[in-house]
Amino acid sequence: MAEPTADNVEQGEKVSGKKGKWTRRGFITAGVLAGGGLAIGVALRPGHRAPDLAGLVTADDEHLVNVWVKVGADNQITAIIPHSEMGQGAQTVLAQMLADEMGARWQDVGFEEAPAEDEYANWAMGKGYILGDMQIPKALVPTVDGLFLQITKAMRMQVTGGSSSVRTTGVHGMRVAGAAARESLAAAAADAWGVPKAEIIAQNSELLHPPTKQRAEFAEFAEAAGQISPSRSPKLKSADEFKLMGRSLPRLDIPGKVDGSTRFAIDAEVEGMKYAAIFAAPVFGATLAGINGEQKAQAEALPGVVGVFTLDDAVAVVADGYWQASQALGKIQPQWTETANDSLDSDKLYQQFNADMQAARETGESDADVQVGDVNGAFAAAESGGKIVQATYQVPFLAHACMEPMNATAHVHNGRCEMWVGSQNPLGFRHEVADALGFDVQQVNVNQHVMGGGFGRRINADVAIQAARLSAAAGVPVKLIWSREEDVRHDHYRPAVASQFRAAVSTQGEVVAWDNLYHEKHEPVEAPTIPYAVANQHIHYTDSPTHVPFGPWRSVDHSQHGFFTEAFFDEVAEAADKDPYLLRRELLADKPRHLQVLDVAARKAGWDTPMAKGRGRGISLQESFGSLVAQVVEVTVDNGNVKVDRVVCAVDPGFAVSPDGLTAQMESGIIYGLSAALYGDVQIKAGAVVQGNFHDYPMVRMPQAPVIETHIINSGETWGGAGEPGTPGIAPALANAIYQATGTRVRQLPVSNYNLNFTIVEPEEVI
Repeated sequence: MAEPTADNVEQGEKVSGKKGKWTRRGFITAGVLAGGGLAIGVALRPGHRAPDLAGLVTADDEHLVNVWVKVGADNQITAIIPHSEMGQGAQTVLAQMLADEMGARWQDVGFEEAPAEDEYANWAMGKGYILGDMQIPKALVPTVDGLFLQITKAMRMQVTGGSSSVRTTGVHGMRVAGAAARESLAAAAADAWGVPKAEIIAQNSELLHPPTKQRAEFAEFAEAAGQISPSRSPKLKSADEFKLMGRSLPRLDIPGKVDGSTRFAIDAEVEGMKYAAIFAAPVFGATLAGINGEQKAQAEALPGVVGVFTLDDAVAVVADGYWQASQALGKIQPQWTETANDSLDSDKLYQQFNADMQAARETGESDADVQVGDVNGAFAAAESGGKIVQATYQVPFLAHACMEPMNATAHVHNGRCEMWVGSQNPLGFRHEVADALGFDVQQVNVNQHVMGGGFGRRINADVAIQAARLSAAAGVPVKLIWSREEDVRHDHYRPAVASQFRAAVSTQGEVVAWDNLYHEKHEPVEAPTIPYAVANQHIHYTDSPTHVPFGPWRSVDHSQHGFFTEAFFDEVAEAADKDPYLLRRELLADKPRHLQVLDVAARKAGWDTPMAKGRGRGISLQESFGSLVAQVVEVTVDNGNVKVDRVVCAVDPGFAVSPDGLTAQMESGIIYGLSAALYGDVQIKAGAVVQGNFHDYPMVRMPQAPVIETHIINSGETWGGAGEPGTPGIAPALANAIYQATGTRVRQLPVSNYNLNFTIVEPEEVI
């Protein structure tokens, strides 16, 4: 990434990010409308907010230098992070970025999560997401920052998701805050010492003035620095000046997880607290018609039961303990209202998808992601000389299956609500709970906890709202814990999607046309596009709505389209009579960054090394969330069993702030995606989800986990994300490897639904 220099900082601010399409326009529109209008000019500038916010985040011996960093009397530097921790380690990496720009010593650095307050809405994430690398004149930067603060406040945005922590908040928030704090501290010291500010150096948590040999810890000038309005365009360090970024530093959250001192939301304890178990309507959209009075009385008569409570679409039992609550709940058989979806099953939904796509083809009524060249002409030419490849791909609904079940603790009393929850958007949760209770937001307080997995599921506030309503009804603090069955059957799911492909190949083996029609459009909008140089393309979609609730799932639309496009590409390569790796290279000739990632993965995997019978090797390439990832998968298929032996991953994130952290996220994304590819399958029967626990919704366990090798490429391009880019490429690489091993094309996931009766025949023993 080109770092700001002294010259271009004066002209404009250039920071890393990634630009997009309609979702960013929607972001601004939603923010402006929610905020009641658009203000411009000086009135929008946020000014120096630290003095007003200090009471939210500081103790008596701490000083808030700017909104995102405080310094204690003991010279402890604390980064205030507007992102949640759910295992990804982002809070440590963001603190690392701030500390490096500030000139802090890592041993002096800690972090705390920003409070769920409107003033801590994550404007830096919004700015990076919308504007990306856009040049902003320095004089306008405060106004632009103020605009995004108002938008994100209106949108109640404190979101952790979209692999955005480093590439938006880190670049636009933490680095800038660290550099601004360094400059404010230097200015305070210069004033006290009567020396030029430019001569002061910040390093190892100290301020130095070499000509006079004066030296002081940051703490000595933290209070004075906190009175100085921070620069919105401080001079950022160049890559060769980094001391902490680019190094694998110890994660600050790990010790507490190892020794058990870290408190997850499910660990919350409140005086007088009771426990709740809940059972919601099996069919989405149904409501509670009633419960049997005798059953209710039997449940409430059980030891420890406080009461049976009803919500619009659920029944819950509150008791002294969770076991007592769940046992009492089992005594009740609620009646639910009928819905138009009571007879739906997965087969009917897939029939609907294909019928809606067929209708879109016949009527020509679809929306285009990409439409270039003369697709119809290219297919017509291929019909008279060449080949046309056609295939339909399909993926099922997927649950999130976080290891920590959905839970929340609430205490509604004296016109207030106190919440203890693990959330991917604490500020949003606070507002949603307030709305649900009819409270003003100032009447709700959210105590945020780390999460045992999120993957997009914990953006939805449903369990927090239920807990708050149950506490209000029961008149006691209530910890609501969803059973694993409730968790799987009332998720907000990655959608089931079907995607129809056609490709035309000339007699010379050139890919001349690519046509892809699918349904269920979400985001990122670019997920269905391909990086390959195909002159004639039509990538388009139609609607085919279902009653199954949607929610963001790790890598969102990339998770399905990565499988679709990269698995179908191998079919096209076969029709062109070309090696799938070499054809990818051929169609990426004008994209050296893509080529490098692809080549590294192939070379490290030994692509040209022959495989034994019953073994296969498959490749994929994905660009998502600003990062490029190529994966090569090696499998063995024996007597119907698929064993994933090895995954070689090459990743170019632009710059790896924490190489170990990036590697861990690649491994995590691969395992998560591999679980889905091998086993993930949420089926619908009679309108409801069939699966309920890990016996019928399995995960990859240690014995099934492959060897994973990760190779990092620091290209110096715009910095990308890490949490999700490892997931989309594993399914297609696996499917392509299975084809090489067995000759069976995997066009529908999960792989476990296939009957791969391929047996390795061992050679006879030679005597």
